Amino acid sequence: MDKAHKDVLQITKEIVVKFVEVGRITPANFAESFPAIYAVVRETLAGGPETTPASGAPGSSAPDAFLLASAPGRTGKS
Repeated sequence: MDKAHKDVLQITKEIVVKFVEVGRITPANFAESFPAIYAVVRETLAGGPETTPASGAPGSSAPDAFLLASAPGRTGKS
């Protein structure tokens, strides 16, 4: 396993642990949440797009929508 992959896994783990602590992630939705968070972290560390389209906009991705909906104080609904 290379350093970049280890870094992405470590950051993803820390985010998931924090979401579990605040009740945003449960055992029931872990399998859906972890890959979405992992993909966003990997894209960010790889120098992904500087701006992210709004949730639901053409070209937006499921991980972006997940993070927006999971942000504290956000419902994911407009």
